[in-house]
Order: sequence, then C-alpha cells, then structure tokens
Amino acid sequence: MKSRLMNIIPGAFILISLLLAIKVNINWLWFTAFVGANLFQRGFTKWCLLEIILGKLGVKD
Repeated sequence: MKSRLMNIIPGAFILISLLLAIKVNINWLWFTAFVGANLFQRGFTKWCLLEIILGKLGVKD
C-alpha cells in the first residue's frame, strides 16, 4: 500500500499545484518544482520524507 501511495500523493500534489498556479497564483509552480526535485533525489538516494511520514502513520508496505 505504501508504494502505491508513494506515487499517488506526489502526483496529486503536482496536479493540484498546477491547477492552483493557473487559477490562483503562478508562484504555486515553486511547490511543483519542490515535489519534482524530491522525486528526482529519491531516485538517487532512495530516501524520501513522505515514506517516513507514512511509516509513522502506520501505513504498511
């Protein structure tokens, strides 16, 4: 379950922040860039804060 959430949550963040950038303020693209950078570094380091948070919330693999 955790691995599915590791794709769903960042994808939702990106889509929501793109919508907010179009409808509210273009500065929401900085949040999109942050999520993308986190996914990029996760590919190299295999460390992700979201994974740790989900683990502390009791979500199992």
